[in-house]
Amino acid sequence: MPVMKIDMHCHVKEGSIDSRVSMEEYIQLLQSKGFGGMVITDHDTYNGYRFWKKNLKDKKYTDFKVFKGIEYDTIGAGHILVIVPETIKLRILELRGLPLNILISIVHSYGGVLGPAHPCGEKYMSFRNTRTYRRDPKIVEQFDFVEVFNACEDEESNATACRLADKYHKPGVGGSDSHKTDCVGLAYTEVPDTVQTETDLINCIRAQEVIGCGGSLYRRTTKERIGKVNTVLVYSFWFYNKFFTLVKTHKRNRKLRAEYSDREAQNLVSVYQLHKDNYKMQASTASAVFPAHFVCEALSCPCGQN
Repeated sequence: MPVMKIDMHCHVKEGSIDSRVSMEEYIQLLQSKGFGGMVITDHDTYNGYRFWKKNLKDKKYTDFKVFKGIEYDTIGAGHILVIVPETIKLRILELRGLPLNILISIVHSYGGVLGPAHPCGEKYMSFRNTRTYRRDPKIVEQFDFVEVFNACEDEESNATACRLADKYHKPGVGGSDSHKTDCVGLAYTEVPDTVQTETDLINCIRAQEVIGCGGSLYRRTTKERIGKVNTVLVYSFWFYNKFFTLVKTHKRNRKLRAEYSDREAQNLVSVYQLHKDNYKMQASTASAVFPAHFVCEALSCPCGQN
């Protein structure tokens, strides 16, 4: 079976303020290393992918696949990589701070997949080092994949991520997590070259048809260069994430109600049925039943269960 190499964890400067690599630079570097595609996973935004779609798609690099993804900042569960079908627009994913259980419900209800980025890395940013995992380790069962090779992590972190994926029988993927040109293409995921769209990639992951992943480690990460001072940055991130989670609470809740209550505006939800014990939602792309606890928490459901 013909194989395509893709980078599953990419940050471009058109979308991530901490990236120094432009979209075109990224593609050119990956192509020079034999890659056939990439997943753009900017932090809490699709702006990098929007730049690709508006300025480059179908105009340049037509033999290179660019998939839409996002690296989502949860509250209390670290960074999560998310891929949804190409027909779906979930703007709620651009507002950081959803709890993991609600994020999982949303993504799966719209046919997407998700998995922890660098799950065994830095405190607060990495799933296995968060209170969500400590409270309920079996929540890993609800992930669709695990990032088992991250070029910006160390050997021990990646080895522990591999064991996590093996324990729960999840496919492993690799990503460079690059923000600088000399890190681009250091990690890869191998998939069948029949993968052409986000839906194809999602189906590949669900069917556990990921062929392999790996790469080499980036030895010039910020945490390696500054040593113990990196601890200050970790706690700074925790404060930053907490602060903006609170700042965006009202907007995030409003977006939740809009995207899941206004079926005309979003053209995603076809039928609502409010019952005494449950709240059912059917999406136009795929039927889904939301757990009562999710709906009550997310939509302020009046059924008495919140």
